[in-house]
Amino acid sequence: MLKYILMQISSSVFNSAVEQLSSLPGIGRKTAHRLVLSLLNRDTDEIKTFGNTFVNLASEINYCSKCFTISEHSVCEICNSAQRNPNIICVVENVLDVVAIESTNQFKGKYHVLGGIISPMEGIGPNEIKINELIDRVEKENIEEIIMALSATMEGDATTYFIYKKIKDSEIKISTIARGIGIGDELEYTDELTLGKSITNRIPFESTLSV
Repeated sequence: MLKYILMQISSSVFNSAVEQLSSLPGIGRKTAHRLVLSLLNRDTDEIKTFGNTFVNLASEINYCSKCFTISEHSVCEICNSAQRNPNIICVVENVLDVVAIESTNQFKGKYHVLGGIISPMEGIGPNEIKINELIDRVEKENIEEIIMALSATMEGDATTYFIYKKIKDSEIKISTIARGIGIGDELEYTDELTLGKSITNRIPFESTLSV
């Protein structure tokens, strides 16, 4: 029935809204159609508020100049916090990983968001993510430990090893989260207890090279 109804909708404005929603990850055209129809059932003021929220997102949200997580200021609250240990940096793939780790309440250091992982198949090399910026922090900041907290995937492991080779000659301790997280799993989908234990029970990265 829904398919028949949608076939009758010829509004370019409606279809444009569907196109925009279906461009989001995980949103197919059928779901996009349902969402647009749901929005049409709301008051005009509600729809305007909904739209303005995303306009504000684009205009007011920045990325922290130090760790590259999302921030409303040039430096995020975590980097500015005197309660966080500035000598320990947890390296993650994206902002969702920061959210996941923060939810465990087990990590009190600071972060470095790479903005991706090395993936030749997708044309993502070391220069396309924030590896050079991490190395710059290693050279300029008084860092004692780097925790590699990338997903347990082939690409995540390759990225960890690449970074390890770049900074292994420094006196900084390089560790990785314990493999309580299954191979192929991504941090953002890992439960808080498992992720928290993986961070607390982290191991020296060198010990994983002989396994």
